[in-house]
This record gives sequence, structure tokens and C-alpha cells, in this order.
Amino acid sequence: MDLGLQDKVALVAAASAGLGFAAARQLALEGAKVAICGRSRERLQAAVQKLQDETSTERITGFVIDVRDRHQVSQFVEKTVSHFGQLDIVITNAGGPPSGTFDSTDIESWQQAFHLTLMSVVHLVRAALPHLRQSDAASVLTITSISAKQPIQGLLLSNVMRPAVIGLTKTLSQELAGDNIRVNSILPGWTRTERVTELLTYRAQQNNTSLEEEMAKITAGIPLKRMAEPEEFGRVAAFLVSPAASFITGTMLQVDGGSYAGLL
Repeated sequence: MDLGLQDKVALVAAASAGLGFAAARQLALEGAKVAICGRSRERLQAAVQKLQDETSTERITGFVIDVRDRHQVSQFVEKTVSHFGQLDIVITNAGGPPSGTFDSTDIESWQQAFHLTLMSVVHLVRAALPHLRQSDAASVLTITSISAKQPIQGLLLSNVMRPAVIGLTKTLSQELAGDNIRVNSILPGWTRTERVTELLTYRAQQNNTSLEEEMAKITAGIPLKRMAEPEEFGRVAAFLVSPAASFITGTMLQVDGGSYAGLL
């Protein structure tokens, strides 16, 4: 199926690695022009080069941006539009807040998580809206987490902040529908990324176990009996932001191998 992404311009935040990179990669493979950002210049340049090599195209660019800084976020949007001439797709993303429990989390960490997880989305959508309103196939996708529906042990800050992003996503889907801007979210479950390795390493330290043992516990609770590969997430993301999903908005889609046990 042709997703209709050829020559569409997509901006993907925090995409030098992990789920952001997976989404950017699939968009590029589908023919989109893609701008990514990251905080580390070295990692960002490596990611851009890898995307260019894999897609045999130079229609990928990258900018060193900290998504917690609204001025830098605005620059990211403006530089993307200046480089490609338009903006059709925005994928919000940020590195997850640190692991921890209520007793181990100080007030400063709460404030940082608020700016990283929620306000980064607010700043990016606000900056992008004038340009998205000029697109005939505008789409916003927020990358959240299954923790928005089912809290994850040791991820207090994610468990609290991710539902706020879901609330924002649903509200935006209603408020922006009149502008023909679709807004959806993906709630990824356990996926083989550096972030997951960090979390399970933390768990191993807390439980006096090994990383391998913690991974085995996770996969035992997934009906498909494995974690997702980043590419599987990337394909879902590319579909949701594409014109092929033109009547889907306000949807919170789990990509979790069936882990979530609830009905809704």
C-alpha cells in the first residue's frame, strides 16, 4: 500500500536514537523529507548519515536542539521549514524521565520531567501550527508510553507525565479537526531500545538480579512472548501520520504485543 508520504515533510523530535530514529527511518524509506533533532551533535550527525545511507537520499537533515527549551524548539521548526519549504508532519518525542520511586524522586526531578515530557510537546505543537495549517495533509503524532494506561514499576515520573500528554493529544485532536490537522498518539510497550536497557539495568540493581533475568520477566508477561523491535514501532508511526490514515484522529494506539490487560 502506498502511504502517500512521498515528498511530505516530517519533523521528528529526539530522533538520534530509539523510537524517534525508528519513526524517522520509516518515513524516509517511504519517501518523506525528514528533519530530526537531538542534543548530542556527534550522535545526531551519525544518525543523519545512517538515514542517508539506508535510504540512498540526502533528503534528511538534523539540528542540535534541546526540546526542553522553547526557543530552540521554535528554531527547529523554522529551520525545517526554511530547509524544505513546508511542514506536513510533526512527531513529538523526548527521552524518558529518569527511573525512580516516590521516595527517591526529588522536587527538581519532578520539575524537569514536566518540562521534558509535557511542555516539550506544547512548545513543539505551538511552533508548528502556523505551518501545519498550510498543509493539505497535516498530522501530529505524540510518542507516549503504555505507562499512560498501565503504570510501570520504577517509572513514577513517566506514569504521571505521560497521561498528561494523552490528555493534550485528545484535546488537540478535537480543537484542530476544523483545520484538517489529525492528532494521534502511540503508546509503545516494551521495545528493544537503549532506554529499556537502562530501565531494566536499574531494576536489576534494585532487585539484586541480572539484566537477562529482568528481560525474561518482561517477555513472560507479553502475550507475543517478546519485546518489539524498533522497526515495528516505526512502521506503525509512519502509517498513522500518513494520508493513508486520513480518517484516524484522536486515537491512542498501543503497540505493546498485547501487554495491556484492560478493555479500553
